[in-house]
Amino acid sequence: MTTEEVWTVKRLLEWTTDYLARSGADSPRLDAEILLGKALGWPRIQLYARYDAIPSDDERTCFRESIKRRAKGMPVAYLTGEREFFSLPFEVSPAVLIPRPETEFVVVGVLDALKKREGGAPTLLDIGTGSGAIAVAVAKHDSRVRVTAVDRSAAALDVARRNAARHGLAERIEFRCSDLFQACGEERFDIIASNPPYIGEREKDSLSVDVRDHEPHEALFSGDDGTDLTRRLIAEAPQHLLPAGLLIFETSPLIAERLVEALNADGRYEAISVRKDLAGLPRVVSARVASK
Repeated sequence: MTTEEVWTVKRLLEWTTDYLARSGADSPRLDAEILLGKALGWPRIQLYARYDAIPSDDERTCFRESIKRRAKGMPVAYLTGEREFFSLPFEVSPAVLIPRPETEFVVVGVLDALKKREGGAPTLLDIGTGSGAIAVAVAKHDSRVRVTAVDRSAAALDVARRNAARHGLAERIEFRCSDLFQACGEERFDIIASNPPYIGEREKDSLSVDVRDHEPHEALFSGDDGTDLTRRLIAEAPQHLLPAGLLIFETSPLIAERLVEALNADGRYEAISVRKDLAGLPRVVSARVASK
C-alpha cells in the first residue's frame, strides 16, 4: 500500500481480514471488526455506518498491535478483555477459561431445577467457577438463590469477583479458593454445578493454537482421557448434596457415555439424564442424589 492511500475504516477492515485469513484465523472478518471497534471505542455496527472515517495514528497503532497478537493465536476475548455469556458481558483474562455457548446449557439446567424448588432460598455450589459465568448468570436470573462459587485459582477468583460486582451480585455470591469441596466442610447444597476440565492430555495436539497455547491448562485438561476431575466430582458430590439434590456438569461428547456409566456404577444417583447441545451432541449430564 502506498503512502498516498488513506487508511479508512473500510480499507483497514479489508486489509486486516485478508491478513488474518492468511494467518489461519477461523473468523477473520469478525475478528477484524471486533478489534477495530475496540480500538476506536465504537460498537461494531458503527463501523458499517462510518466506512469512510479515518482513525487516528494512535487508534491505528492500537489496532495494529492487537491484530499482530491475534495473528499469533491470542483469542479475541483476551484482546478485548470481554466475552458475552447468557446475554451478559463478562470480563475475561488469560487466568480464566473463555465462557462458551455450550456452558449456557448448564445454566438453563440449573434455572429449570430452581423453578421446581418451592419456598426458602435454594443453594447452589459452582465448582471451578473461573470467570464466574455460571454463578453470575444463575444469580442474575433467580433472585432467591444463594450461591457459593469455588476455584483453586486465586487469579480466576479475582476475575469472578469483579464480574459479580459488575452485575450487582457481590453480596449474593460467596467466593472461596478451593480444590473441589476442600473449603466446603460438611456443607450441603440443593444444586452442585460445574464446567470442569474435560479434555484428555492425549487430545492436546488436536486443539487450535488459540485454545492450546493461551487458555489456562488447568481449566482444560484432566488426565489422559479427560475424565479424572469429573470422576472425583461424581464420587464426592453426594456428601455435599441435600436429599434429592442435583449434580449437573458440562462434559465432552467423547466421554459423556463413560461418565453416565460412572454415575450408574456409583449407586447413589438416580434420574440420570443427558442434555444435547445445539449441534445435537451430548454436552450436559445431570443426576439427582437418591433421597433415601
